[in-house]
Amino acid sequence: MSDPYGACRMKLLFCGVRGSTPAPGHEFARVGGNTSCVAVARGAGPPALVLDAGTGLRRLSRVLAGEPFRGTILLTHLHWDHTQGVPFFAAGDRDDAHVTLLMPAQGDPTEVLARALSPPHFPIGPDGLRGDWRFRGIDPGEHELEGFAVLAADIPHKGGRTFGYRVTYGEAAIAYLPDHCPITGGPGPGAALSLCRDVDVLVHGAQFTADERDRATDFGHATVDDAVALAREAGAGRLVLFHHDPSRVDDDVEAIAAKAATSAAMPVTAAVEGATMLVREPVA
Repeated sequence: MSDPYGACRMKLLFCGVRGSTPAPGHEFARVGGNTSCVAVARGAGPPALVLDAGTGLRRLSRVLAGEPFRGTILLTHLHWDHTQGVPFFAAGDRDDAHVTLLMPAQGDPTEVLARALSPPHFPIGPDGLRGDWRFRGIDPGEHELEGFAVLAADIPHKGGRTFGYRVTYGEAAIAYLPDHCPITGGPGPGAALSLCRDVDVLVHGAQFTADERDRATDFGHATVDDAVALAREAGAGRLVLFHHDPSRVDDDVEAIAAKAATSAAMPVTAAVEGATMLVREPVA
């Protein structure tokens, strides 16, 4: 039997799909309760680029099946639901691991990360992680990371500098904007459109519904309707709703995605923890 991943340009593994805080319990089991983390692989190879490091990062250790992680973790920002998996990443916290952790530039990256990852908040600091860890800040613009072309742009979101990313390999492209408030100040819609234009897959935050607009704005997030509107304007091939509200049970998440699909001009699905998505180049 042929390898179904062999022909794809990118493979996405959704390791964590919730926002704000993990959501344990049977009523969250289908969609998943871990926070933001998406692993990206080229072809049949192991994931070498990881988008965000929420508690879902722990799942990647199982995927690597005893092998060390050698690659790059790319953070959109430094809120807890995007960083708490770092010290619990077994495949990265071992002597033979080689990890580059990148974040939006904002001072010394090790010191910035250590504000939350160090005593008295946590037993160790970033320098306590085993293996070869390198902490770096990156600026907006184009980057080459683990064989992928990555475009970074400032995205409006409350509480610290936040990036969205466009990841390209060959002719396949995805955009990743888990935390994005399109109606507030800052770079605004133009930056998001530059990342999302004609992507195969847009992974976008959808923690709030239209009738929760005020709360979404208070916390610097988009609504589901905002995500659909951006995907349509950008000409995305598929929209994946992500960063689900931790109080939203599985039935509600699935109903929201089904409703959004009726108003969109492309397939719309809810991100599900453990799911794999293939992103293929067009067949010549």
